[in-house]
Amino acid sequence: MTVSIVLFTSDLRLHDHPPLRAALDGADAVVPLFVRDEAVADAGFTAPNRMAFLADCLTDLDAGLRDRGGRLVVRSGDVADEVARAAVEADADAVHIAAGVSAYAHRREERLRAALEPQGRRLHVHEAVITALAPGAVTPAASDHFAVFTPYHRHWARQPLRDPVAAPRAVRVPDGVGSEAIPSRPDVSTVSEGLARGGETEARKRLTAWLRDGIGAYEDRHDDLPGDATSRLSPHLHFGTLSAVELVHRARGVGGPGAEAFVRQLAWRDFHHQVLAARPDASAADYRPRHDRWRSGAEAQEDIEAWREGRTGYPVVDAAMRQLRHEGWMHNRGRLLTASFLAKTLYVDWRVGARHFLDLLVDGDVADNQLNWQWMAGTGTDSRPNRVLNPLTQARRYDPEGAYVRLWVPELAGIAGRAVHEPWKVRGLDRAARDYPDPIVDLSEGLARFKKARGLD
Repeated sequence: MTVSIVLFTSDLRLHDHPPLRAALDGADAVVPLFVRDEAVADAGFTAPNRMAFLADCLTDLDAGLRDRGGRLVVRSGDVADEVARAAVEADADAVHIAAGVSAYAHRREERLRAALEPQGRRLHVHEAVITALAPGAVTPAASDHFAVFTPYHRHWARQPLRDPVAAPRAVRVPDGVGSEAIPSRPDVSTVSEGLARGGETEARKRLTAWLRDGIGAYEDRHDDLPGDATSRLSPHLHFGTLSAVELVHRARGVGGPGAEAFVRQLAWRDFHHQVLAARPDASAADYRPRHDRWRSGAEAQEDIEAWREGRTGYPVVDAAMRQLRHEGWMHNRGRLLTASFLAKTLYVDWRVGARHFLDLLVDGDVADNQLNWQWMAGTGTDSRPNRVLNPLTQARRYDPEGAYVRLWVPELAGIAGRAVHEPWKVRGLDRAARDYPDPIVDLSEGLARFKKARGLD
């Protein structure tokens, strides 16, 4: 009997899973394996919200495999060692894995090859599993990646995508391969109270509802803070409980301006992945250095803590930061304005904000999170690196009647209409009694400080 291993990473699904399909087609039995990688924990990426969501995903994946006659094998430790050990136990000829883009993913592939090839076992790395297009599928003539989104998107949109692969009907797992217990959400502490459920079953329900009821209005409403009209599929893309390839195909099948705008966001995701694949150090270093001398010291730390806690005195900023803490997720418009506020209005290193987001975001993807933060800090791919989002202008435009603020900043719930965005102007309002602070910075002073730091004054 021939055996292959499928190493699941950020692709925790059965639908449209090319590595699983290839393993099933090339062997009599497969070992569906997930390794709780100790290197991920050592690097500080085991945030409680993602670990709870991951537990949901693994539980659901195991259930899906059992429905098909199989099961999920879970191990903990060094990923290369655990894969090699499972290969010996199962007498597996080959290991299949989805290609990653981070520096760590590349090192993981190298270490897997080094562990498997001396044993005569092959490693098969499959592209376009985590993204719609492989990072190197489109490149400009004089570079290994696109540094500007618009030309990337123009090329990306013309590329044919592979067809989605059907979920298997049966999965045979060989005997004698031991597994740890599947982790469960209750095993994880300090999880955000409003964290969504994970798993492919939940993902496909949400996708069906989105295509039926939400995508048509996406172009017009994706920035609507109180309307909450985004897909909320980003956690499922991050964990791979949904396929980006399938999402593009199905959105294009719906058609219309809303679907086109949604597909454009999927292209943005691929864009960031191809940047990180070509420039792995962009996860921590400025992609385009501006020679910033970010604020530090006690005063800056006080501002950072106020920002983290959602107590900056700017209600729309505070609302978004509190949504993040409660849900482990934040509206896309909120991500932009809170990042601009920290990096430019407060002039604090973007890495401080990116780290806080990774500590809480269930969809905390290194490529998207770090490169979006660099975009807003002006150190990334933005062609207008010195733009500053004014939180009051943003609030009036995207939360015109203040409903989003009143939802997340209950201290101000009694202020009607758009006046809630500037509580310091409301006559007779006792903000101390409501336990809501004055603004920690004057916007004009923050802007002047940023311009001076960037040599724009």
